[in-house]
Amino acid sequence: MTTTGKRILFAVQGEGRGHLTQAITMQNILTEAGYEICGILLGTSSARKIPDFFFDQIKSPIYRFASPNFVTDANHKSIRILPSITKNLVRMPLYFRNMRKINDKIKELNPDLFINFYDPLIGMYYMLYNPIVPLVCIAHQYIFNHPDFQFPKGFFWQKLSLKIFTLLTASRAKRKLALSMYKLPDVEMDKLFVIPPLLRRDVYEVPISTGDYILIYLLNSGYMDDIIKWHKNHPDVKLHCFTDKADVVDEWKYDQTLSFHQINDKKFLELMAGCKAFASTAGFESICEALYFGKPTFMVPVERHFEQFSNARDSAKAGAGIYDSHFNLDKLIDYITKHKTDPEIFRNWASGTKEILLNHIDSIISDQFSININELSNVPVLETAQAKFPSNKRPVRTSHPGGG
Repeated sequence: MTTTGKRILFAVQGEGRGHLTQAITMQNILTEAGYEICGILLGTSSARKIPDFFFDQIKSPIYRFASPNFVTDANHKSIRILPSITKNLVRMPLYFRNMRKINDKIKELNPDLFINFYDPLIGMYYMLYNPIVPLVCIAHQYIFNHPDFQFPKGFFWQKLSLKIFTLLTASRAKRKLALSMYKLPDVEMDKLFVIPPLLRRDVYEVPISTGDYILIYLLNSGYMDDIIKWHKNHPDVKLHCFTDKADVVDEWKYDQTLSFHQINDKKFLELMAGCKAFASTAGFESICEALYFGKPTFMVPVERHFEQFSNARDSAKAGAGIYDSHFNLDKLIDYITKHKTDPEIFRNWASGTKEILLNHIDSIISDQFSININELSNVPVLETAQAKFPSNKRPVRTSHPGGG
């Protein structure tokens, strides 16, 4: 079976930069292998701006739709669980309308495969509509449903809700590909397969050095005040900080040693490769990049964000660095000389992503192709026989349809 002409549709959750950069990387891997990305369904919310780099690098038509998302507090720092639930329940009529639009778009584009980057509305759509297009789900979050994943002790309800939500995003999926910083056994019974992170090609090409500054990435712009407060007491420490705050256009120089940058994937990666240490709100993608570059990392999960709370502890286990509940960069500075993780361990694991990923996609496409061939070779023969011989008499057939 050839991959040429096989059409794949993406759905991408627009929360944070991780799913966006993964989709870009996936696009490049698949198109180089001969697949066609026929469209991108992009889940959005009014609370977060999709960075320009996504639109610059995606080569397929993009179709936006409103999708469930979190509500943050007035300071844009912590997640508000009850208001998030309430808001999304109120918006359910909108989500049902969007699922109908998604169904129409699938009929229009006629893809051979649908890949979902953790958007919950796609899981809901597959649960209710059960389309014939096979679904593959890719995200780090699927590792939370692995029996060997170690959650923080306690937090029963948080763990349960995170697992249920993650399962919801992958309703009726043929395979769930769990991006992980380290290898774990596949759980084929649950259609759960562990693969290396989807790092961008530029990660492998950008030169690595050790500069005189600390790089910071903030998922929620409310943490800017924490960075400024720390900086005022440590004006001699050079900081570069990336944020999605709307009024930060390109670069805002707070002073000679503190700069805030609008999210820009190329600039971020170059500064990551050259920093002496990295601080982040515990998102998976940026921590993987820091691991690849061998940068000491300080992780501060977004308040009440149990997924990031778990990420921080899992990343520390993988050797990425340390974590805390506040952006006290003194702890990071103290840790820099203590960071001893060998980046080659992670680099060797990450080097297998393309081959492993294509094996999964090729296998699913091949299975679907075989099903379609069987349908074409069996059903039309019967229909033809019924048309030619409308009576109860049937011709004697000497071989199986399509046989010798």
